[in-house]
Amino acid sequence: MSGFEVYENSFKLILGDDPQLVHHATGFEWTEGPAYFVDGDYLLFSDIPNNKIIKWSDFDGVSVFRESSDFSNGNFVDSKGRLITCQHGTRNITRTENNGTITNIIDNYQGKKLNSPNDLVENSKGDIFFTDPPYGILSDDEGYKAESELKENYVFRFRTDRNILEILSDEFDKPNGLCFSPDEKYLYVTDSGEPGDIKRLELNDDYQVVSSKIFAVIRPGVPDGLRIDSNGNIFTSAWDGIQVLNPLGDLIGKILVPEDRTANCCWGGKLKNRLYITADKSIYSIILNTVGL
Repeated sequence: MSGFEVYENSFKLILGDDPQLVHHATGFEWTEGPAYFVDGDYLLFSDIPNNKIIKWSDFDGVSVFRESSDFSNGNFVDSKGRLITCQHGTRNITRTENNGTITNIIDNYQGKKLNSPNDLVENSKGDIFFTDPPYGILSDDEGYKAESELKENYVFRFRTDRNILEILSDEFDKPNGLCFSPDEKYLYVTDSGEPGDIKRLELNDDYQVVSSKIFAVIRPGVPDGLRIDSNGNIFTSAWDGIQVLNPLGDLIGKILVPEDRTANCCWGGKLKNRLYITADKSIYSIILNTVGL
């Protein structure tokens, strides 16, 4: 099957009878942070070095959603349909309200500036979990070069009901993408630093870490963004495309993407079966025989 590598029959079922990886747009510098809006049926994603958030839809194609995005990276649509964005330039996380105004949500931990928030996810309570590696302060290419005030790269939890920011984990070199298991008993976090792996954090009922384990090591390159489907299969970016792992961490197949590196992905479409992929200078999508979360 051209464009795919199949290692288990379960991946054949996910691909369906006639899978097609569709190339939608190119000419960007480094695409990241895809987020799909059901209301309007469109995709937003970051072009980090060009300091923009781009909008794409089947009907209207490409347009600029935000001309100056403060070097946005990860984006997420919250339970109220609002855009939540990680911004390297301002080292914070913002919320775009329904009237278009932008609200600062988080910009420091105990008075110290965040490094450069990278990616984020929301739990069923509305709390925001995000990673804070230093990519946006290493140079002026994806933010503004600066010294880290935290001196560590944390995974954070922001309790929205109490307006409290907490360290969830400090065990990562460069924490990056993250997603919950369907029952929210586990949080999967990629480490795009030295380990190049995905760790699975076991959580208690208050979403505190009970234990952690290496779920999978990703090669070639390192993992970046990832998503999960309703059956617990992980769809993680790698340099060769999207690698699909079953709930045990076994590699069951690959969606090969013809770009130098694949950065991230998200679910979209009315049936949540369309996987949007941001890869290097382009965006793609593929309709699969599964339901994304």
